[in-house]
Amino acid sequence: MPRITPVHWKKLECVFLRYGFEFVRQVGSHRHYIKEGINRPLVIPAHPKPVKVFVIQNNLRTANMERDEYFKYLADC
Repeated sequence: MPRITPVHWKKLECVFLRYGFEFVRQVGSHRHYIKEGINRPLVIPAHPKPVKVFVIQNNLRTANMERDEYFKYLADC
C-alpha cells in the first residue's frame, strides 16, 4: 500500500466531500466539515503549504475512513 504523503488542502477536501462530508463553516484558515453519524467535525487547514501527514491521519481516524478508501477517493480527485 502506498504511503500517505502531504497533499494540497483542496485535494484533501475533495476526498472528504466524495466520502459524504459537507462544508459547514470556516474560521480563519480552518475549514470545518460534518457528516451524519460522525461525532466530531473534520478540520482541514486551508494554507498554501500542503497538509501534513499527521493531520491527514487524524482526519482519517475521525472520519472512520480506511487507508484504501482514502487512496481510492484521492485517485478520483
